[in-house]
Amino acid sequence: MTGFPVPKLNNNDTTYVLVEWLAEDGQAVRDGDPVVLLETSKATEEVVAPRDGVLRRLLAEGAECEPGQVIAQLLGPGDEAALEDPAGTVRSAGSAQSAGGDPRGPGLPAAPGDSVPGGPGGSGDGSGVVVTMPARELIEAHGVAMERVYALGRKVIRRADVEELLGGPARPSPTGSTAGAGITATSGDASASDRPSTPGHVDGLSATAGSTPNGAGRAGPALAEAAPDGAGRDDAEWITLSRAQQRTAEVVERSRREIPAAFTVMSVDVTEVLSLARDLTRRLRALVGLPEMVVKATGGLLDRFPVFFAQPGPGPRPRLRRATAANVGVTVDVGRGLFIPVVRDVADRPLAEIARDLVDYRKTALTGSFRESDLEGGNITLTLHTSDGIVHAVPIVFPGQTCALSLTAPRPEVVPDGLGFAVRKTAAIGLAYDHRFVNGRDAAEFLGELRSALESPARFLTENG
Repeated sequence: MTGFPVPKLNNNDTTYVLVEWLAEDGQAVRDGDPVVLLETSKATEEVVAPRDGVLRRLLAEGAECEPGQVIAQLLGPGDEAALEDPAGTVRSAGSAQSAGGDPRGPGLPAAPGDSVPGGPGGSGDGSGVVVTMPARELIEAHGVAMERVYALGRKVIRRADVEELLGGPARPSPTGSTAGAGITATSGDASASDRPSTPGHVDGLSATAGSTPNGAGRAGPALAEAAPDGAGRDDAEWITLSRAQQRTAEVVERSRREIPAAFTVMSVDVTEVLSLARDLTRRLRALVGLPEMVVKATGGLLDRFPVFFAQPGPGPRPRLRRATAANVGVTVDVGRGLFIPVVRDVADRPLAEIARDLVDYRKTALTGSFRESDLEGGNITLTLHTSDGIVHAVPIVFPGQTCALSLTAPRPEVVPDGLGFAVRKTAAIGLAYDHRFVNGRDAAEFLGELRSALESPARFLTENG
């Protein structure tokens, strides 16, 4: 018999939510088979079986779990007998729950407000539905009828699902209570709207956009209503940060505390590169825009500016670990929270592949189904600020990186042209950098090389693929 512990999925979360078992209790699984779906603050991850065996679940869907916690057993030949009770009944997670056991697993106290399937309340239309505690709090605060929640047809109801319902008029529950038959409430909620970009998540935080750092993956809505800390006070008096924004706050505080950052910005004429991007979109049958061109151009600077892609090392003396490839994290926000997936090895891959990666990431952002591996491993971040009117944006430098770039939307600008004037498209490219490792002159040279590549794109692509 082998324990099935929860792996450490990232460096930002201390707990995950068990969203769904992908294998039935008592099912024979093989080494590498997907067994369980876990949700972190920024991604949903399939966890596979570490060996062959018969699965015995120890934790219910919707419950929280911690890295290292044993959530199942994998039984080998002869192990079934060891799990039988004196009456000859095999003990399993299901039998523990029906006996009133804690679905969170052995050795863990039940979270406040937790209940288990089959508990008080019978089996109504919502039988088997899991409602996380943050979702339940929002349901109660707005008087959302549980019939509307059940009508979503989802196995796990998270805060983001309730927020969707609140887009229309919320009808009070006929009973004045949100307790539903067969509902399981958990104390954690890692919904799509409650997670950080995140390194945001934080992956790509800036003065104009929230996010999470490298390897931390994505950012959700900054604010979510919650009950006040002080008893007897009006709920409207208090606004609490969502789980995602709390993670974002931690990353920003750490960045400001540990990294003496400086910032330089440069105006770039992007008229020619935008024209080339439109042509490449037709020829490559891949969506190529200014962000794709900036990502490719950034990767081409790795050999000349290795410090800008290096990872600060531990110890009293400042030192850097050299990057073996240019892995660029790019902010993606399609209205479901800010993510920062990583486009890998951009220096040596063709532009068409980079463009397809970013298209795939934008599609994934629509469903919030990023994997941890999509969000980890970046060694420089590009934050995109495409809203009209933004002149420049100052990104944070994420812990574990030395630099972060920002890019604004192109805008028309009148510039001198011979004896007269011309209208050109320009964009601002900013660079925030750790001043312990990068000096102002180095930053200006780096941005100058980036500008040269973008203002002579045909030559650059000929030389760099």
